[in-house]
Amino acid sequence: MVKKVFPKNFLWGNSTSSMQTEGAVKEGGKGKSVYDTYRAKDGTSIWDTAIDEYHRYPEDLDLFANLGINCYRFQISWSRVNPLGDGDFNPEGIKFYSDLIDNLLARNIEPMICLYHFDMPLNLAQKYNGFSSRHVVDAFVRYGKKMIDIFGKKVKYWITFNEQNLYFMPGATKIAGKIKGKETMADLYIISHHLMLAHAQIANYLHEKTSAKIGGMLAYSEVYPASSMPKDILYARQIDEFLNKNLLDAFVLGHYSNEVVNFVQKNNIQTGVLPSDLAEISKMKSDFIAFSYYQSSTISSTLVPEKTAPNYYFKFGGKENPFLPVNEWGWSIDPDGFRDVLTKTYNQYHVPLFPIENGIGLRETYYGKEIQDNQRIEYHKEHLRALEKAINNDGVKVLGYLVWGLIDIPSSAGDMAKRYGMVYVNRTNTDLLDLKRIPKKSYWWFKKVISSNGASLN
Repeated sequence: MVKKVFPKNFLWGNSTSSMQTEGAVKEGGKGKSVYDTYRAKDGTSIWDTAIDEYHRYPEDLDLFANLGINCYRFQISWSRVNPLGDGDFNPEGIKFYSDLIDNLLARNIEPMICLYHFDMPLNLAQKYNGFSSRHVVDAFVRYGKKMIDIFGKKVKYWITFNEQNLYFMPGATKIAGKIKGKETMADLYIISHHLMLAHAQIANYLHEKTSAKIGGMLAYSEVYPASSMPKDILYARQIDEFLNKNLLDAFVLGHYSNEVVNFVQKNNIQTGVLPSDLAEISKMKSDFIAFSYYQSSTISSTLVPEKTAPNYYFKFGGKENPFLPVNEWGWSIDPDGFRDVLTKTYNQYHVPLFPIENGIGLRETYYGKEIQDNQRIEYHKEHLRALEKAINNDGVKVLGYLVWGLIDIPSSAGDMAKRYGMVYVNRTNTDLLDLKRIPKKSYWWFKKVISSNGASLN
């Protein structure tokens, strides 16, 4: 039973990315991103239309307003506002986001801007291999500063990179826009540093020029040892240190983790870090820590080859937790892990927390009657209960709670069958149908939660 409501001015809202929502990939002067080279496979969709948010956003913002949300985190498509990534800016693309922001504010919804969500401008990927190049770091900072100059007085909340710690894990080169050559461990360390350098420059600029707030964002999964074996516990701690605390130390304290720095030096990893880079990072501050949370993870050290870097532990040693339920895609459901991430992070860093992605993917089909997505309601109910305990029992300062893809969007793999939304979008992976928006049972449930500021949870 929730005994206390959430804090005054709590932000209830939604998060999305541009390529999973906008469509209109050949309209408005948009340049190509790497996503324009991804074609459908294994029955998934392509990205050309998504849910056609480019044309339909007023309708969707009305659905937001009726629901009662007061925050929307969206992503600016770099290649929509700067088609080449490092060339001239596109007035038509900028106007699209300016109009979107004005429409949000007219509905009393705070916009929150994300500057990058895996969609490298194709020109920068082809010429420079994305964020493996300092040229692309400079181009990104130029783009970010331009957006701050244009929108910094209207938009109070900013993040640079979606789930920035993913760039320190296997697969980093793809989301960083490196399209040539095999991924090496050095790539992870170089790219991760380049992103932190870019984030620091933009954060420092935003604080210099505006009164807006900015924070780094992680994909935060609670990590459990598979057993009480000391090495399992060690590996779980090392994963948290390398993949989470290394970035949190930089975001909040202005320096990288001592353990990670020592690992780099001991293993002679050539990261290309310059003294001037570290000076820029040392000046950085974070107004909040943003993160996504969907599930927890479990690590078994016995499955990990000796001398494996912590960045790769999950590649070999990830295991399903036998004590937790999972959805169809094997993602565990663990609200207690959500509370622990909130509380331990706040205890260590004393910076407000902002969970800006949370949700569960379910397979659903509309047959003319309201979708009874009770499993989604239960998922959010239990995670909100955990959030309330973190706030009122543990003393964590939390700014808000944003769900992922409140209106159905293709999943990160392009799968329209994996739906996170409280509003159904009438399309499949292969057929756009009419793209009609249809509220599910969870929409009306969440409306009551928001209108009561959480007091309706029971």
